[in-house]
Amino acid sequence: MGKPGAAHIVWDWNGTLFHDNDAIIGATNAAFAELGLEPITLERYRELYCVPVPKFYERLMGRLPTEAEWEVMDAIFHRYYAEHRVRCGLTEGAADLLLDWQSAGRSQSILSMYVHEELVPLVRGFGIETHFVRVDGRTGPSGGSKAEHMVRHLGALAGVDPGRTVVIGDAADDAVAALHVGARAVLYTGGSHGRASLEQAGVPVVDSLVEAVALAEEMAA
Repeated sequence: MGKPGAAHIVWDWNGTLFHDNDAIIGATNAAFAELGLEPITLERYRELYCVPVPKFYERLMGRLPTEAEWEVMDAIFHRYYAEHRVRCGLTEGAADLLLDWQSAGRSQSILSMYVHEELVPLVRGFGIETHFVRVDGRTGPSGGSKAEHMVRHLGALAGVDPGRTVVIGDAADDAVAALHVGARAVLYTGGSHGRASLEQAGVPVVDSLVEAVALAEEMAA
């Protein structure tokens, strides 16, 4: 537990702490194949990806998927992802950064749009759960924005000041969620978005988690 009122980081999981690009692109292409869509490269994915996810599919299909199509694609994506995430690991240097932040008396938490019942044992399996005051995954249907979840997440954190909180994530939606609760954000280029799309969010963009944490320390001082 960090000191009350100390700087706090809300970490994203997929594409930020968890380097799962290979599983993400494989699961996406498995979902695309179900509708007869051509496979997509990681570079194209990072160029077009956006939240809510049905809008991403619209960019590729030229139309929003029907509700039935979305349900099928979403189910296939999560089934494939669960099979292939086992070959993925933490982002390089992440474990040391988490330990150092906690050792300095600061607090940190995870808020992910990955389903909660899958997220918690995954984090625990990497032996890093004790670094966080709270780990929250998505509850309810997929496809929405992180902003509404961020309100509940911060509301459940005793002694955490949104004004001294920095969200570190790999998607523009992380910056939107931070702004929604009065926090700051740093975006990392190693996940789902390329630098060009991240820079449109109007917050600092970095190429490593080391840079992200250093900036978070400055911003939350």
